Amino acid sequence: MFLRALLAFIALPGFVAIIVPPLIAYADPWRGEMWMPGLVIMFIGAAILIWCVRDFYVAGEGTLAPWDPPENLVVVGLYRYSRNPMYVGVLILVAGWALFLYSILLAAYTVILGVIFHLRIIIHEEPWLQSQFESEWETYKSRVSRWFPGIRQGKKTNV
Repeated sequence: MFLRALLAFIALPGFVAIIVPPLIAYADPWRGEMWMPGLVIMFIGAAILIWCVRDFYVAGEGTLAPWDPPENLVVVGLYRYSRNPMYVGVLILVAGWALFLYSILLAAYTVILGVIFHLRIIIHEEPWLQSQFESEWETYKSRVSRWFPGIRQGKKTNV
C-alpha cells in the first residue's frame, strides 16, 4: 500500500504543485527576480501536504488518489480544522512558488487551481463522501469548515 500512496502523491499533487510550477514560471515573460521568502511559504505548503497524505495513509487506510480512496473518513490531524487541508497545502505550496519565482502566471495558476479544487469538491468529492460515509460525514461536515477554521458555509449567526 505504501507504493500506491507514493505513486498517487507523485502523480497528483507532485505533478500539480512540484513539476508544473517551474515550467510555468520558465515560460512567464513577466517573471521578476527570485524572492527568497517564497521558499518558507513553499515549505509550509509542503509540510501541510505531507502531513495530510500521511493521515490518508495511516488513518484513512488508503491514498489521496480517486482510484484508491481511503477506507475510513479521515478526521484526524489537520482534518479536525478543515475538510480540505490537503488542497490548502497544495495552494500554499504553489503560491510559494509564485512568490519565490516572482511569476504572475504562477499567481494566476494558483487562483485557477483554487477554483478547480473548489468545483471538484462540491461536484464530486462531497457527494461521494456523503454516499460512502453517510451519518459520519454529516456529523463531520456540520462541525468542520470546508476550507478554513471558523468559516462556516451556510450557517447564519444571530448577532
